[in-house]
Amino acid sequence: MPTGHDSNHTLANLFLSMAELLKTQGENPYRIRAYQRAADTVANLESPVAELIRTGNLRTLPGIGKDLAAKIQEYVETGTVQAYEELKTPLPTDIRQWNVLPGLSDPIVHDLYYRLGIRTLDDLETLARSHMLRTRPGVGVTADELLAAIQRLRDKQARSD
Repeated sequence: MPTGHDSNHTLANLFLSMAELLKTQGENPYRIRAYQRAADTVANLESPVAELIRTGNLRTLPGIGKDLAAKIQEYVETGTVQAYEELKTPLPTDIRQWNVLPGLSDPIVHDLYYRLGIRTLDDLETLARSHMLRTRPGVGVTADELLAAIQRLRDKQARSD
């Protein structure tokens, strides 16, 4: 069960990814904005969402209605949101493996690929070197750690080629 503030940021990224996926599919702009607002709300919470669920205060958050509250509860209980899994378009194989890099969960990789247009390891390396990656919610890795992991991934790919 995901807990803590990192969980809030991961959930916020998941909601942002859902909003982007809905946008690319031409979905209702009000629904897209609801996910974006929910992401902002969750990312800026003072306490973990699991605590709000435990105390019964989740629905008191601005912009969190019945549907989003159910998705948040599902995330806290299972670590994922089925609606998100259904929305996801498969990432290319080489991009999908980025979620093994430190600090890059599946929602963050989707965010990098779909929102920021990061398509190659070179793009990811440039982003890490610019120190802009640390501004993304939920990314809890230093640039040096990520750069070292990117190099290890490159070495592994070179050996398998």
